[in-house]
Amino acid sequence: MTVAVVGAGLAGLACAVELERSGIDTAVYEASDGVGGRVRSDRVDGFIIDRGFQVALLAYPELHRGFDLAALDFQPFDPGALVWRDGRGAVVADPFRQPRTVVSTATAPIGSLFDKARIAQLRHRLRSVHPSRLLTSEDRSTRDALAAAGFSDTIIDRFFTPLVGGIQLDPELSDSRRMFDVIFRMLADGDSAVPATGMQAIPEQLAARLPEGSIMLDSPVERVRRDSIAVHAGSTIAADAVVVATEGPVAARLLDLDPVESKSVGSVAFRADMPPIDERLVVLDGTGRGPVLNVAVMSNVASTYAPAGSHEIVAAAPGHTGPDLVDDVRRQLRDWWGPAVDRWEVLATHRISHGQPRQRPPFDPKRRVSLDTGVFVCGDHRDTASIQGALFSGRRCAKSVIAALDAQD
Repeated sequence: MTVAVVGAGLAGLACAVELERSGIDTAVYEASDGVGGRVRSDRVDGFIIDRGFQVALLAYPELHRGFDLAALDFQPFDPGALVWRDGRGAVVADPFRQPRTVVSTATAPIGSLFDKARIAQLRHRLRSVHPSRLLTSEDRSTRDALAAAGFSDTIIDRFFTPLVGGIQLDPELSDSRRMFDVIFRMLADGDSAVPATGMQAIPEQLAARLPEGSIMLDSPVERVRRDSIAVHAGSTIAADAVVVATEGPVAARLLDLDPVESKSVGSVAFRADMPPIDERLVVLDGTGRGPVLNVAVMSNVASTYAPAGSHEIVAAAPGHTGPDLVDDVRRQLRDWWGPAVDRWEVLATHRISHGQPRQRPPFDPKRRVSLDTGVFVCGDHRDTASIQGALFSGRRCAKSVIAALDAQD
């Protein structure tokens, strides 16, 4: 039995690893020059630069199920965030995990004391049920759900929008509250972190579990059938089953599925001699003006991200991929940290048209992976728009393929 997997992102690799574990020969065809899909890292002049501002939430179950976490050497952010407003930062953290932040959180200019009490109530509610049940709750937009829970516009705009809107690339908070509930639960349960060698270490660990020669890079697939694929050079490759594990828009094109709506993001990585902050915290835009929602001094979090004597600062602007990205980012950060920002050197600029699939309410968190055409499909557009969703989707798809092949015997 041989299975062809189209795409070497997290979903495709997770699927291939599960198939190989079951004794099924698997060949993975990837259009780009490396594994990881949207989870890629580059090395530039001694810096590690992830493509887009990405972090792993260590409470994700799939990370604990299928990875050697010690080998990934995750470097954690401190719990909480630094909300930047009126020329200064205010630490906002989970006082249950960081008791020393109680005073700073209570006095932070992000909303009333009632708002902050409601965060504690929200935390308790989300942690009191199994995470899977959060994906079956009554659905509405994230903003509507927060307003219905009694949160003021002030805390929604100054805290939830840059925090969760940044993670989910959703500045309007128009996506499903189910996804918000899961993400907020993961933030309460564990750290946000990056591997010491960059986010691409996550897919590379999966790829290392596959037989040598089973991943074909620079091999874009142009056509998919239930028993074959056509690669760019015109060659047709037979298979007992085919899995399409590309990002949503490509999968929709290859399989004639309903269009997958994209959320875009722009990010700029800078080199600086001195960091603008010393904390291992993500910095949130508390002004509501943007376009940057969050900033991180990656070299504070992981010293491996920058050579000695230099610092790496990454700013993420969900929805902004235009030609003025760098100028707009620099202008905003100059307002925060002064003329020193003009001396920062641009290391990399990423304009990612498909950062995540949009998941509007009502959101179905588990779409079918076995299609009527006999082809299988997986990816974060079939589950949740997250690392967890991509990994779980790949494993779920592999089980469906295995069951189908067993039924043929």
